[in-house]
Amino acid sequence: MNKIITLSILTFLAQSCSQNKLEKKGFQVNEIRENEAGEKIIGLAFDSLELATRPRSVLLTKHSDHRLVPIYKINYDKNGKPYSGSNNFHRNWRPSEPGNNWNNNYLPGFEALYGYNLINVSHYTNETQTQNEFFTKPVLIKTLYYPAFSNDTLNFKLVVRDYYMVSVYDEDTNKDGYVNARDLRRLYLFDLNGKRIKNLVPTHHSVMSSEYDPANDFMYVFTKVDQNVNGQMEEEEPTHIFWIDLKDPKKSGLQYKPR
Repeated sequence: MNKIITLSILTFLAQSCSQNKLEKKGFQVNEIRENEAGEKIIGLAFDSLELATRPRSVLLTKHSDHRLVPIYKINYDKNGKPYSGSNNFHRNWRPSEPGNNWNNNYLPGFEALYGYNLINVSHYTNETQTQNEFFTKPVLIKTLYYPAFSNDTLNFKLVVRDYYMVSVYDEDTNKDGYVNARDLRRLYLFDLNGKRIKNLVPTHHSVMSSEYDPANDFMYVFTKVDQNVNGQMEEEEPTHIFWIDLKDPKKSGLQYKPR
């Protein structure tokens, strides 16, 4: 049994390291050249960035008229064979208790999807048979929160979300020619039709992590402030905490900042 546990841990660590390396790749958005001294020079932006993509399944939301399709960038191995990421889900394995059953979802009422080089989300409305995408250009999505299909309960009440949240790298903020996990990470709010409403944290902050408050149905978002304006998150920069009321995510504010 100990051998099995050890092997499982090693496998998990190897997969985590591999995932971290893959995640940092992202995709190139600017021409990159080197001068005679070997220094990188960021050149022209690729105005018409076109990436080969592949859809992965249809996500069922709690609202039968609204369906989502995650879109992944197609990559190529050293032999030229194409491959793409696949759907993974953040889970919360807390045991069910009277009045609180999240069906192992990351948050009550929300599924939380992630995957390697997830670059967009397509929204489809069954009633009008129309399709639209969350983003007008490729981005690097860290996590997509969408209304869970399951019947989740919180404090004995059925939880039904009617919006989406997306944690995303959508700009080459550190000006290295790539959009990847070294850039600032934003958190956007979208309505049920996949239209962006607002940024849930200021653009000069980078999202680090989040916590959930079931008593208030709040999400607490931990960020780093890009204090030196170099477009990347650094350990020595100050940490702020923002609150988001998941009952009405248009309501949000600053919970903590260093004095």
